Amino acid sequence: MLDKIKQGLKKFLEIVSTKTITERKVDDALWELKLQLIGSDVSVIVADKISEEVKKNLVGVKIGLLENINEIVKNSLRKAVEDVLRVNINEKIDLISEIKNKKNKPYIIALVGVNGVGKTLTAAKIAFLLKNKGLNCILAASDTFRAGSIEQLEKHANNLNIKVIKQGYGSDAAAVAYDAVNYARARNIDAVIIDTAGRVQTDKNLMEEVKKIIRVVEPDLKIFVGDALTGNDMLRQAEEFNNNLGLDGAILTKVDADIKGGAALSISYITKKPILFIGVGGEYKDLEEFNVEKFIEMLMPN
Repeated sequence: MLDKIKQGLKKFLEIVSTKTITERKVDDALWELKLQLIGSDVSVIVADKISEEVKKNLVGVKIGLLENINEIVKNSLRKAVEDVLRVNINEKIDLISEIKNKKNKPYIIALVGVNGVGKTLTAAKIAFLLKNKGLNCILAASDTFRAGSIEQLEKHANNLNIKVIKQGYGSDAAAVAYDAVNYARARNIDAVIIDTAGRVQTDKNLMEEVKKIIRVVEPDLKIFVGDALTGNDMLRQAEEFNNNLGLDGAILTKVDADIKGGAALSISYITKKPILFIGVGGEYKDLEEFNVEKFIEMLMPN
């Protein structure tokens, strides 16, 4: 993962190598950098933002005899990438702390996104995480559309020994979520995780269905689940869901298989919301908290 972006940053370092960094030299290098970023699924808007910040920090800088130009240029790259990732620095969400500190239980989490991104498995991973932190939770089978979705969620729930609230296929998805919240409230359960049907972001009728779920249960956290392998298409999905629902954060799945990494670099800047977790495998334990510092270190060339 991230090799192509890292190569682009390394090439930029190699081009900008004189004692006086001229605007022309930076412009030439930034053009190459932009091409590498866009080719790695970084959005054009984010590639432009990184380039602008690097140029602002470098043009006209005089390098002292004892200074290391590579370190100066690398620090400018690091700052530009960090600015993109930390656009939402004041909205960092500590999920476990928020659930533990909520006075009126349950804490309600709604997972949204298109078909095939791994929402159901992600719901189970979150439930596994909460159980390991000493919190109890239930799952709401609000995907009443896709054949087999309820059975799939029930299988995960049985594996984790937690309850699923469900109705039949074709039933009102918002009613299922509402029943789950009432069940949890009556039994002092810490959290409800709502698994919604996958929908194409441009399908207005299906988007109205998820809007109804949001209106009915007023979740504490609306999380977009996106497949990191789909790159810029995932960014368009996230933007559409954010415009319609007002997202609180994102979880990226299949990050272990994403050899480009541009989607992870772009989604926070596009939605102005944090990446909460990344999926790094198919087991329940394979959900990691997204760490900005670790991600930046993975990007930076040696």
